[in-house]
Amino acid sequence: MGLIKFLLVGLVAGSIAKMITPQEEKGGWLSSLIIGIIGAFVGGFIASFFASSFTLLGDLIIAFLGAVLVLYVYHKYFSHKNLL
Repeated sequence: MGLIKFLLVGLVAGSIAKMITPQEEKGGWLSSLIIGIIGAFVGGFIASFFASSFTLLGDLIIAFLGAVLVLYVYHKYFSHKNLL
């Protein structure tokens, strides 16, 4: 996947994941991009056990699911609200 396509898929997936999750997410497009990129790596790693290549829509869905998983783990275990 090209770098531009990877960044755009990460941005879209991170933005959608931030809108879907029930927590109040702060930050703008940069935090959406970071969440989407991390989600793309996580989702891509998990999806690599099932298939080797995906279409653009498949890449977006995998990145979105990975981003939702990353946000869930973050809010469950690393959020400051849960540490106190």
